[in-house]
Amino acid sequence: MLRGLYTAVSGMITQEKKQEVITNNMANVSTTGFKEDTLNVKSFDEVLIQNYDKQVKGMNVKNQIGSLSLGSQIDGTSTNFTQGTYISTDEPLDFAVSGAGFFKAENDGGKEFYTRDGHFSINNQGYLVDENGNYVMGKNIKTNLESRIKLDSSDVTSDGSGNLSENGKTNYKLNIYTFADNNSLTKVGDNLYTGNGASLNQNGEIKQKTLEGSNVNIINSMVNMMTTMRAYEANQKVISAIDETLGKAVNEVGSVR
Repeated sequence: MLRGLYTAVSGMITQEKKQEVITNNMANVSTTGFKEDTLNVKSFDEVLIQNYDKQVKGMNVKNQIGSLSLGSQIDGTSTNFTQGTYISTDEPLDFAVSGAGFFKAENDGGKEFYTRDGHFSINNQGYLVDENGNYVMGKNIKTNLESRIKLDSSDVTSDGSGNLSENGKTNYKLNIYTFADNNSLTKVGDNLYTGNGASLNQNGEIKQKTLEGSNVNIINSMVNMMTTMRAYEANQKVISAIDETLGKAVNEVGSVR
């Protein structure tokens, strides 16, 4: 009976965490470039149940009853990297990656991040930055090396390859980076990811005056939220039933003389 109690509690913990993930997805339904998460759940290792109630030739022998699951546990989260819908804007510093790939940015300390959020601006020093103030990285056409992008103004035009032109002169190109496995990336908040093994996508396409919307499906999220709530309530009822049964066992059955 106590095993059933532990199993139901593990189910409640799992559903509670799942609800947090779904709520976070719904809260970011309007966040540029946001990718929804899914909670991965697995069961604890099953255990073999056996007793010695079986009798053979008048002797009790081991009798295997079967296996028993001890509940569920959280196995991390996975991110859905499918493309979000494109949103047209009138801002020349709004960019969207078409297909696979990420923009790259770095903070003042040189730590690298990757993002699908192409809502950029120019800081006081003239550098192209993301919404968190990180420097957007690209290729310096003169040196052919990766560098921070410095612009004179927001009056910039870009072709599909990400070449940035000011007054008809191209000095920088926005880079797109891809990974062999996007699941190797780690979300660090603020729509940013960290990861190793990035490779430069020379043929990636970038859309100017366009942003990529969130890929969260609000209808599916609401359905998943209701399903999760029902599962949580079902585990609550199981715990209440077990608690009531234990109470009767202690107060009624145990008190019989």
